[in-house]
Amino acid sequence: MFDIQEELKKLPDKPGVYIMKDSNGIVIYVGKAVVLKNRVRQYFQNSSNHPPKVSAMVSKIQEFEYIVTDTEVEALMLECNLIKKFKPKYNILLKDDKHYPYIKVTMQEQYPRILKTRRVEKDGAKYFGPYSSAFAVNDAIDTIKKLFPIKTCNRVLPRDIGKFRPCLNYHIKQCLGPCQGEVNKDEYRNMMKKICSFLGGQYDEILNDLKGHMETAAMNLEFEKAAQLRNKMNSIVQLSEAQKVLSTDGQDRDIIGFAQNVADLCIQVFFVRNGRVVGREHFIFEGEGKEDVKYSLSTFIKQFYNTVQYVPSEVVLPQEIEDGEIIGQWLTGRRGFKVNLRIPQRGELVKLVKMVVQNAEISLKLYGERLKREGSIHEEGLRELAGILGLESMPDRIEAYDISNTGSSEIVASMVVFEKGRPARDEYRKFKMKSVSEQNDYASMQETLFRRLNRAIRESREESGQAKFSRLPDLILVDGGLAHVNAAQQVVSELGFELVIAGMAKDDRHRTKALVYKGGEYELSAKLPLLRLITEIQDETHRVAVQYNRKLREKRYTHSELDNIDGIGEARKKALIRHFKSLTAVKNAEIAQLLEVDGINQRVAEKIYEYFRK
Repeated sequence: MFDIQEELKKLPDKPGVYIMKDSNGIVIYVGKAVVLKNRVRQYFQNSSNHPPKVSAMVSKIQEFEYIVTDTEVEALMLECNLIKKFKPKYNILLKDDKHYPYIKVTMQEQYPRILKTRRVEKDGAKYFGPYSSAFAVNDAIDTIKKLFPIKTCNRVLPRDIGKFRPCLNYHIKQCLGPCQGEVNKDEYRNMMKKICSFLGGQYDEILNDLKGHMETAAMNLEFEKAAQLRNKMNSIVQLSEAQKVLSTDGQDRDIIGFAQNVADLCIQVFFVRNGRVVGREHFIFEGEGKEDVKYSLSTFIKQFYNTVQYVPSEVVLPQEIEDGEIIGQWLTGRRGFKVNLRIPQRGELVKLVKMVVQNAEISLKLYGERLKREGSIHEEGLRELAGILGLESMPDRIEAYDISNTGSSEIVASMVVFEKGRPARDEYRKFKMKSVSEQNDYASMQETLFRRLNRAIRESREESGQAKFSRLPDLILVDGGLAHVNAAQQVVSELGFELVIAGMAKDDRHRTKALVYKGGEYELSAKLPLLRLITEIQDETHRVAVQYNRKLREKRYTHSELDNIDGIGEARKKALIRHFKSLTAVKNAEIAQLLEVDGINQRVAEKIYEYFRK
C-alpha cells in the first residue's frame, strides 16, 4: 500500500515533474517543481490555506510519482507533454488542441506555389498566419488568385514545361502559363515576391502599380481592362481595412488578455503579423474563474505554444506569470531565436492589451448568455441546490432579497423571483422602508419580509382576484451571511410560516462564494452549474435594488430647496449633491467649501450661504 507520508520523505531536492493519481490509478494532476521535495509537500500541509479546487484534488490523491530532470526547462517541457498525454482532470486544459492553418509560399522552388498547410517547417518556404480558420485561408488564397495570374495546377516545373496543353486559366489570362514556357523564372519569382509582400500587409506598392496600369489602360481607351484593374484595387482596399493595423514596427507578436467572472476564465489571443491582426482566438476555461491568474496564464501559455506551429518573436502579456523566465527560455528553444515575454507599462502596447482584454470580456459575456439560453445549467443548478438544502424536489419558485441604501436615506429592498431557474420579471417587487430610518440591513430585511408575508396573509383572507403575494416561494434567498438568514428566519417563524431560507455569501471581492444554510456554509466553486445559478440570482437581486435606490435619489434631487436659489440650475444642483452627498451637508457648508464644487463661483456660493443662513 502506498504510504504518502513515507514517500514524501523520499522526495529529492531536485527539479522535476510530479504526477498525482486517484484510487483507480488515474492521473488527476501533473505539475512542475523547481525543488520536488518542497513543492509536493506543500499539497499535504496547511490544507486550510488551499483554494477549493486544490483541496478537492488533494482529497482524491492516493499516490504520486515523480520524474527528476536536470533543469527547470526540461521539467517544463516534460510537464507540457504529460498534460497533453494524460489530460488530467485538475489541470487547466485546452479543449481544442488545434493546429492553426497557414499560407505557405514555396520560395525554395524555381516556380513557387501557394499552399494551405497546418505545419510550419524549416524548409526555405515563407509562411503567413496563423489564420483563425481554413475558411479565412481559402478566402485569402482566392483573393490572391483574382489579383495575380499564378498557376494553380500541380505540374512540377521546370520538369513539366511544354509536356501538357495549357489549361483554361491560361486562355482567360488568369495564369501566365509557366508550364508553356511563356514566362521566365525570374519574372515569375518577382510576381511571387509581390504576393509575399501582399500577404505581409504591404499593400501600397501593389496599389500604386495597379493604379498606374489602370490609368495607362484608360488613356489607351482599354476601358474593360481599366475596370478589371479598378476592381482589383477595390479588393485590396477592402482587405487592408479588414486587417486592422496595430503597430508600425511590422513585428510579429501575440497579444494575450483575459477576463474572469465568478465561474469561468476567458483567455483571448490576437495574432499580429507584420504589424497587422491576421486572426484571433479565445479559450473558455470552465470553473477557473477564481484561480490565481498568474498560474492560469502560465499554464495556458505552456499548453498553447506546445501545440501551435509558429512562435512569434514577442508575446505581450497583461501581467506577470508564474515561471516567466523559464517559459521565455523554453519558447526561445522552440522558435530557435530569442522570444521576449513583454508586459508593457506605457505606450501603444498598453492600449493594445486593453483592447484584447475588452474582447475577452465580450467573449466571456457571450459565453454566459449562451449557457443561459441553452437552459441546461438552470436544471442542473436547481438539482444541485435541492441536494445541498435537502429538498425533496427542485425549488420551482425562488424569491431573493437584497437591501440597498445611501447612508440613512432611500433605504430600499428588492424582491426578485426566479421560476424554474429563470427570472420571472413580472413577479418582481420593490420596497421602500417605512419603519427603518437608519442604515440597518437586518432590520430592513425583517421589515421587507414582514410586509411581503403579511400581505400574503391578508390576500388569503380577502380572497381577492388581484392577489399578487399569495403564492409563496419554495425557497427564500437573502443576500448575506448567517446573521441575515437568522434575521429573516425570525420574521418568517413569528408569522407562522415554514419556509426554507438560505443566504448568498460573497468573498472579499464581492463575488458569489457560498450558500449559508442551517448554520453551515457550503462552498460553491466545485458545483459549477449551481454557482452560475446563484450568481445570476444574486446579481439580478442586487441590480434591481441599486436601480430602485438610484431612481429614488434622482427623484429627490430633482426637486429640492436648491431650486429656490437664483443661479442654481440642474448642472450645479447635481454637482453640489455629488460633492456633498446630501442636502444637509450643502446647508452647513461654508463659502470656501462651496467654492470647491465644479461650476460654483463666488457669487453663487454667497447666494447659497445666505439662503440657508436666513
